[in-house]
Amino acid sequence: MSPGNCFTSARFGGPTPTQVKHEGRADLGNTVAGDGSKYRGRGLIQITGRANYAACGEALGVGLVNQPERLEQPQYACMSAAWFWATKGLNTLADAGNFERITRRINGGLNGQDDRLALWKKASDVLA
Repeated sequence: MSPGNCFTSARFGGPTPTQVKHEGRADLGNTVAGDGSKYRGRGLIQITGRANYAACGEALGVGLVNQPERLEQPQYACMSAAWFWATKGLNTLADAGNFERITRRINGGLNGQDDRLALWKKASDVLA
């Protein structure tokens, strides 16, 4: 695995069945054939969809719509996660310990919630 793969779905053998469903989803801005695959989840927080790539790229001053693979680079993978975290107001939720709402804002549901809570507990034990 190359270092870039740890920031994209290719690491997990993507596209996943969920990612395939992103094709044609207007709510993600995927209005051109192939957008679902082109703007699949990348970066530490898995930025997904043409609209999110455009907004993130504009905020970071990076041309992500024309070069979506830039989110596979560690610098942009990290910056995109920080952008998403800040724009979605996740710090306030984290400070309140509201992991369910954080997960819903990131995933739209509770996918991976139990694993995320277990990892948070381990990190808290080590860092606190």
